[in-house]
Amino acid sequence: MSPPLLLNGIRSVVALGAHPDDIEIGAGGLLLSLAKATPNLRVHYVLMTGNAERRAEATSAARTFLPGAALTFALHQLPDGRLPGCWETVKNHLHDAAAVLMPDLVVCHTNQDAHQDHRLLGRLAPTVFRSAQVLYYEIPKWDGDFGRPNLYLPMPEAVARRKVELLHTSYPSQKHHDWWDDEVFLGLARLRGMECRARYAEAFFCDKIVATLG
Repeated sequence: MSPPLLLNGIRSVVALGAHPDDIEIGAGGLLLSLAKATPNLRVHYVLMTGNAERRAEATSAARTFLPGAALTFALHQLPDGRLPGCWETVKNHLHDAAAVLMPDLVVCHTNQDAHQDHRLLGRLAPTVFRSAQVLYYEIPKWDGDFGRPNLYLPMPEAVARRKVELLHTSYPSQKHHDWWDDEVFLGLARLRGMECRARYAEAFFCDKIVATLG
């Protein structure tokens, strides 16, 4: 079976996250699918916050979710929860990322996210990566800020369960959170799967798609 249309032609990705674990929670299934479908995939991983332990977890997670991909990293240490106060620095970090890799695809937080750090990245990403397809992922949290996504990536059950397994093994520092469990991650994937007539899926928001024929 050929890969879904979304994956065709994607050879380079910039993955943006405000915090370690954001990228994998929001787009871990996409990363696993891209790594499997795309030889010579290039991915530049950019995080804005995180202490030494969390940054080490994120580096390991990226390599686990993207086996075989050529990875580069920009792991910053801006203050958690205070990114809007670091607007210019965040903007500069995004331009630095674009200088490393001008990608086919950017994945990042949605600009409708209730968390201020997430929301800032979602607002700034399309102002920097103007030539790339930008997909905005969703993060489950107590704010209850889910919207109506307009792009779905169906996941085979094996991929959905592998994503959750790798979240647990990659981020042991997060297991104490009351929301960090299989039911949250698989429950969201099951709901999004139902919405696109699949068993499991990841859902994204997309402002603009450019289509070509031939």
